[in-house]
Amino acid sequence: MSIWANELDLLKINEFNKNTLVSHLDISITKLEDDSIEGTMPVDQRTHQPFGVLHGGASCVLAESLGSIASNLCLDNTKFYAVGLEINANHVRPVRDGIVRGVAQNIHLGKTTHIWDIKIYNEDDKLVCISRLTMAVVSK
Repeated sequence: MSIWANELDLLKINEFNKNTLVSHLDISITKLEDDSIEGTMPVDQRTHQPFGVLHGGASCVLAESLGSIASNLCLDNTKFYAVGLEINANHVRPVRDGIVRGVAQNIHLGKTTHIWDIKIYNEDDKLVCISRLTMAVVSK
């Protein structure tokens, strides 16, 4: 059963994120399932730390972006919106270049909080980062 309350149009979702940090890092939403969302981010000079590997903060940006977009797609946006409350991340392996793919899977959809499990993989489908995001649901 689908958790989404809003129209699932990848083009509109990606268009909505123009002129934000999401577009600056070239994060793109690529797939929606009944209870998960998937997106990609390039690993390049925008997302590197000084040693030439993916910055942990960039992984957190991808994770929080996926969970935030997902939470807001679950809500009646005329009444509510969701914002990040807490994020944690474990960085498992470095990535020097290419594309990383994040998958946000819903753990909890409550009235005031949503919790997402986000896993980020390299191009060989090896785990790069695992994150948990708690979103606060706020009344407009």
